[in-house]
Formats: sequence, C-alpha cells, structure tokens
Amino acid sequence: MTTASEPPNVLGVQLRRTDENVREIAALAAVLGEPTGLDGLLDDLKYDVRRARVVPRLLGRAVREAYRWDDYDERDEQWYPQGISTSADSSDTEDVDGRRVVVTTWYSTGRDGVKRGSRVTFVDLDSGKYRHVLLVSPVFDEAGHLTLRPMGIHAGGIVWAGPYLHIAATSRGFVTARVDDIMRVAGDDDHPDRFGIEGTSLYSYGHRYVLPVRFTYQAFADEGHEKLRYSFMSLDRRSDPPALLAGEYALDPDATTRLARYELDPATWQLATGDDGFSRPLAIDEGGVRQMQGAVLAGGRYHVTVSHGPWMPGSVFAGRPGSMRERRWALPMGPEDLTYWPSTDRIWSLTEHPRRRWILSMDRRWFD
Repeated sequence: MTTASEPPNVLGVQLRRTDENVREIAALAAVLGEPTGLDGLLDDLKYDVRRARVVPRLLGRAVREAYRWDDYDERDEQWYPQGISTSADSSDTEDVDGRRVVVTTWYSTGRDGVKRGSRVTFVDLDSGKYRHVLLVSPVFDEAGHLTLRPMGIHAGGIVWAGPYLHIAATSRGFVTARVDDIMRVAGDDDHPDRFGIEGTSLYSYGHRYVLPVRFTYQAFADEGHEKLRYSFMSLDRRSDPPALLAGEYALDPDATTRLARYELDPATWQLATGDDGFSRPLAIDEGGVRQMQGAVLAGGRYHVTVSHGPWMPGSVFAGRPGSMRERRWALPMGPEDLTYWPSTDRIWSLTEHPRRRWILSMDRRWFD
C-alpha cells in the first residue's frame, strides 16, 4: 500500500483495503491451471460486436460512433450492462499490444430465479470480437476446502487502471481484480445453470473464463457522516496525481448525490492511504444531479449521464458540480457509466435495456 505523508483534507468518509486473497487465488489456479491472463483471453474472443449506423434520432445528438452486441446479448434479460472503461484508461499508449479494448461490467438480474453475480466483458474494437468473464470470489470453508461464490454486486462502474479492474460495489465500496488472474475453465459455455467446484471440475454459469477478486476497498464513515455509495466510477488519468472519481446514484429526493475523488498511486494503481491505513477523498462535491448513472472529468469539466427510463432518450449534464447544464436527447435510452479517451477527445458510454443496447462514443466538444 502507498502511504501518504499527510492525510487528504476531506474527512468523514473513507475506504480501507482488505487483505489480498493470495492463498485463495493460488488454490483456484491449482484447480484450473495457470492463469491465461488478458493476453490469453484476447486471443480467444468468441462473439461478434457489430458497428451500428449512427442515426441521431435513435442514438442521440451527441453520439458519433456506436457498436451493438450479438443478437443473444442484445436481447438477454438475465444480464444487464452497467460499467465501462477502456485501454485508454489502463495504458499510456491507450492500447493492449496494439489493440483498442473496451471493458464493460454486467450484473445478473436473477429474473429466472438464479442470481449469477456479475461479470466483465472485453471487447476488441479492431477485430470486432468480445467475450464475457465471470467475476468470482474463491474462499476456504470451515473445513479448509476451497469453495467458489459469485460476485454479487451491481457493478455499476469500472476503472481499468494499469493491471487492475476496480469495480463499483455500491454500499460495500468497490472490489478489485487483476487482469493477469483471468483463468480458463474447461469446456465452452457448457452447463449455463451450474456453478461451483465439484471435485476437480469447476462450473461457472457457462462462462469459459473466470476472474477472481483480489481484495475489497470497504466503505466506512465517521460518526455523524453517511457512507458514500459507490454507484459508478471513472478514471481521471490526466490529473497529477491521477484520481479515481466515484459517485452516487439517487432516486429519493432526500438522498445524497455526491461526487468524490480519490488519489491513485501511479506506481501501483491503488488508492493512496494515510498512516492509519484508510484512504480518504481528495475532494467531495455535493452538487451532483438526481439519477446520475455515470460521471467523468474531461476537458476540465464534469460530464454526467442521467437516464429517463427505458423509452426516453438519456441526458448528459456538463459543467461544475452544482451548476451543470443539461443536454437532453444526447444519448439513447438507459445510459450508464462513462469513460474518457484522451487522444480522440471522446467520451464513451453504454446503455442497458434489452433490444436498446449500444456501446457508444461522443465528441466531448459537443458539450462545450
């Protein structure tokens, strides 16, 4: 962990990292074999992502580029996409060995009676291929046997920072996984309704790849303060030092809509911590907007998505917290998380509702 010589100047809410699941992940690798990592996954992408025609009345006035999932994922009501980050967040070169890669999160709705947790999806924009990876939590039971649990979080946002994926977990804080830990499961999309370790076999709800969570940044609050809800997240790579931006979704008019920035150590891509082991925000802004789904800093301003339900186009608010201007009809219905691609000056998002799902990018200057 990084140690800050002086604690940040915002008190009241904080995060504390749990111990790393080193033994558990090693035990999982003993069952599945050595991790394939991100390179192995990118060489085994399966499904087709399709370039979509940009029609402003359908996709929104701000959209300049759009992609659609394959027919099954486009209609699937068991999984809903939520968070988005890209190789422009993970690397100074904005690519992975020459590939432009988008990573998204999905949560399981459990509409068929089975809650499957959450997953991440890696999309190679250049090859037009993608594959899902199930997030898992390996744990030892009381008898010392390795067991597997699905990662039951909403996964409303994701930050791909260096080798790590930081994934929003609402009131819990956020969880962190390492892309080098991606492991391949025997079979290909077999047994979609089975999960767990049975002898020497592992079942993962039909996912060929799993990614174990390494640790959790647990949310805390001092007495008299309310814990921050980590509904969505993004990376501010251009600040010095870089920062992780997290914010709160709120439907209740009495609920808070805060935006918080945490310092990231560029050597480790973990949160900077004080001498007491806690990470505290560099700043908290109270001026978020109702029903925020995602937020990103780009061009010196905040950009925030707001959904108006499954049938009305989404909005983007831009400006400083407390005085952001709404741009209606900017996005399709159901916009979620946001991320920024600096070299192209584009903001990326995605939408969640079945049959109306896109990965898309917008020109930042459209909001100036």
